[in-house]
Amino acid sequence: MGAHRRKCDWCGSGTPIVRDMDPVNPEYQYWCEECARALIIKGDPIETYRELEGEPIYGRLLDEHCTLKRFYSFATA
Repeated sequence: MGAHRRKCDWCGSGTPIVRDMDPVNPEYQYWCEECARALIIKGDPIETYRELEGEPIYGRLLDEHCTLKRFYSFATA
């Protein structure tokens, strides 16, 4: 399935912007912007991720909403 047809694994309707490269549950790897923001606000951000839209949308969400002092990894290829 192409990335443009995939839906968010959590809500089932949003277009994914980020992929969790080290998921606790492999059924939840792809996250839309709204669900990814909710994870960050809840205090459970994705730590090793790949941006899917070519823009650092998830990185900006981390900058805007994350107060935790952790190291995050942007996965390449």
